[in-house]
Amino acid sequence: MTVTPTRGEALSDRAERAILHVDMDMFFVAVELLDRPELRGQPVIVGGSGERGVVAAASYEARAYGIHSAMSSVRAQRLCPHAVFLSGRFHRYSEVSREVMAIFRSYTPLVEPLSLDEAFLDVTGSLRLFGSAVRIGSEIRRRVGDEQGLTCSVGIAPTKFVAKLASEAAKPTASPQGPQPGLGVKVVERDELFDFLHPLPVGALWGVGPATHAKLDRLGVRTVGDLAALRLDIVVGVVGQAQGRHLHALATGIDERSVEPERRVKSIGHEETFAHDRHDRASLERELVRLADGVGARMRAHDVVGRTITLKVRFHDFRTITRSVTLAEPTGSTALVAQSARVLLGQIDPAPGVRLLGMSVSGLAEGGPQQLSFDDVLPDRAAGTEPTGAVSRAWTGAEGAVDAIRDRFGAQIIGPATLAGPGGIRRKRRGDQQWGPHREP
Repeated sequence: MTVTPTRGEALSDRAERAILHVDMDMFFVAVELLDRPELRGQPVIVGGSGERGVVAAASYEARAYGIHSAMSSVRAQRLCPHAVFLSGRFHRYSEVSREVMAIFRSYTPLVEPLSLDEAFLDVTGSLRLFGSAVRIGSEIRRRVGDEQGLTCSVGIAPTKFVAKLASEAAKPTASPQGPQPGLGVKVVERDELFDFLHPLPVGALWGVGPATHAKLDRLGVRTVGDLAALRLDIVVGVVGQAQGRHLHALATGIDERSVEPERRVKSIGHEETFAHDRHDRASLERELVRLADGVGARMRAHDVVGRTITLKVRFHDFRTITRSVTLAEPTGSTALVAQSARVLLGQIDPAPGVRLLGMSVSGLAEGGPQQLSFDDVLPDRAAGTEPTGAVSRAWTGAEGAVDAIRDRFGAQIIGPATLAGPGGIRRKRRGDQQWGPHREP
């Protein structure tokens, strides 16, 4: 590991923030290798192996063939036919992530997870206790290695944006012989911001997608430095007021966002990509029950309720539509979520072929007692019309009992009869087929 401790000390001596971005190295693959050490040194890919699958993570041996995350699995298999595909185990990654995040929180309460494998840490208030930011970053790397058997890369800077870029610069690189060690810890001081930022391609800025990149390219903007050299009014005139100010600020080293340890979840949802297009409504309604069962269980586990149910449908030609309904009062009921989604599905013709079906609940709030309404004492409306609060309350006790049984005896022990089959109950779990369906045997 190559670091410059004196620069890390300088970061702690001045009255400015010390932000760490810690990024686990090939996290999903690395966790799999903990449990399957015989695969070490081989090109390993976590993701969906079927024709509609995507790569979630690749070992450095696989990356040497040009494979990267979000690549289609079909292309990855062409680039490296002997790659080992693993379907992924979201529950296992979540378990290890919790342990890694606990290490982070032992140095500061200001930890903002971005995903299972990366987080921002504001260690400004921890420097007197633990030493410089470099020492904290190095100690985190050591503990993650010793306690979890994993590696991570750390970026340190006065701002979140630069810290994230710095962690990328600290990462190992891929080669056919395996990973080549990187810096491990990369520090960017305040007086080094421009030297670090300005040579980078403009696409490194958050918010520069293909359309924005094309607009900036027409102005001759190739690097972050090129963008910083432009007047703000020119940038705003090309990409718009909000985005123009945002990008120009980042290019000039300005990022005042703080590390937010408490980020409220805005929605809870599940999606399913089918190995083959679905054309009949009956099979899609069964999948809706499966999705609603997973969504409802997660909502109750987090003690939240929601008002807006959204259905997402992607057809065979990738045309994607959404339909939503907002209930009169929030709910956490699987039955009500499923019934609402079924009504929305009734507005869509699946005949062209459905490639993906998704469902989410938003407008979340903390759960608790709910006020009775006239719907609770009136008969249910006719099937196919807008559901009522009575559906939710009628199932509250039953769904609570199901949750308790699953907690005690296992998630697969009980579920909707619609999902029962020769192989047991087909429950939808978080992360299940997150990266597409797998190759059929």
